[in-house]
Amino acid sequence: MDMKFRKKSIVYTKVQSSLSTARIIALGFAGVILLGGFLLWLPVCSVPGEHTSFIDALFTAATSVCVTGLVTVPTAVHWSTVGKIVILCIIQLGGLGVIAVTVSAMLLLGRRITLKGRRVIQETYNLDTMAGMGNIVRKIVVCTLGAELLGAVGYSFVFIPEFGWRKGIWQSVFTSISAFCNAGMDILGEDSLIPYVGNPLVNGVTIMLIVSGGLGFLVWWDLYRVWKEGCGRKGRQRHWYARLHLHSKLVLASTALLILGGGILFLLFEYGNPDTLGSMTWGTKIQAALFQSVTTRTAGFASVDQGMLSDSSMVLTLFLMFVGGSPMGTAGGVKTTTSAILFLAIIAYLKGKDDTEVFQRKIKEQSIRTAMVVTGLGFFCLLAGSIALSMTMKASFIDIVYEITSALGTVGLSRGITSQLPLAGKMIIIVNMYLGRIGPITLATAITIRARNRNQNVHLAEEHILIG
Repeated sequence: MDMKFRKKSIVYTKVQSSLSTARIIALGFAGVILLGGFLLWLPVCSVPGEHTSFIDALFTAATSVCVTGLVTVPTAVHWSTVGKIVILCIIQLGGLGVIAVTVSAMLLLGRRITLKGRRVIQETYNLDTMAGMGNIVRKIVVCTLGAELLGAVGYSFVFIPEFGWRKGIWQSVFTSISAFCNAGMDILGEDSLIPYVGNPLVNGVTIMLIVSGGLGFLVWWDLYRVWKEGCGRKGRQRHWYARLHLHSKLVLASTALLILGGGILFLLFEYGNPDTLGSMTWGTKIQAALFQSVTTRTAGFASVDQGMLSDSSMVLTLFLMFVGGSPMGTAGGVKTTTSAILFLAIIAYLKGKDDTEVFQRKIKEQSIRTAMVVTGLGFFCLLAGSIALSMTMKASFIDIVYEITSALGTVGLSRGITSQLPLAGKMIIIVNMYLGRIGPITLATAITIRARNRNQNVHLAEEHILIG
């Protein structure tokens, strides 16, 4: 009996730990939003002659830390240099994650990571071991800053000749951090990247930053591991894909499919639309279609007017925004792996298979259940948010659904109604951005830990229920 009681106590402690981790993540992001809101509310953060209401300051802080990009006031002209620096710092913090920033500060101060801290990191990033947690966080920070530096250098070849050295470097740094963190905020003006729709360098750098941030750090480390193993081994480089972990294979395959498939469909849907791609050259059309396919998956930059998209493109955009990026990255959404697992499970069921398989591997039942919960709750939040926002303002329902999906997916694209939101509408969008940022992380953490520790020996009697 003592042994049994002890086992139950250990399970209870682990479940409590997982819940406290989810609570730490949720409270951490909420705390940063409130702090950022109070800082942006200060007169020094606005340009002279501009007054910032607390709700607009809070909205901007929320959209920054949740790396969304929806704005109620124009970022380029409303905020002072101090305000823009605050916004940039919040974006960086939101992209890295509260846990990573906190641990980085501890390491810089020379403090050791406690056992509880290691468990929090493990559960936050869904890792299998607690070894080398400090090194993992260091890698995340170094990879992030390195990618953002390369992006800033790429942008500088365009922005420095256009704006001069000082402003050009500032524009390059801000845009690079925002792109890698999938925030979608810029200080270029109200037209975002529309003036650069035909610029291959701006488009290429932005796409690379968005995709690299959205893939997730685990995938990059796995790619580096395979490359390192293949160096100096003749003939093995051609088999690099086979040596990747299943997670990386699924992320890369689903990401490539969504980007290429989305780009082709956008090109077909908007090819003759005079308000979007219709008047562009063939090369610019391809760039714009590919950019739209990438940015809809939680980045939020716009190279074409979202209000002028055809109905077919809007439906496609809604789907891509809901899916989002990949786990352990800077993107939002229900994640590529979640959508891929559900699709594979449906295919397996239609084929009459007992197991869900991909790349000659079986997917755990626990992963399928977690994917179902995350997707189901995502749809519920989308429906509830759309109904709530439609009650607070007069706008077409497709624009409202577009706005809510953008907020939940932490995308930042809008059809022009963000600046028209009433007070209640702004609060609804803030809540949805917050849920979209912390929801998948906390849900996956809590469900995974509970599933690991539940008693597998208890099974109830089955009974049949009619479906369909």
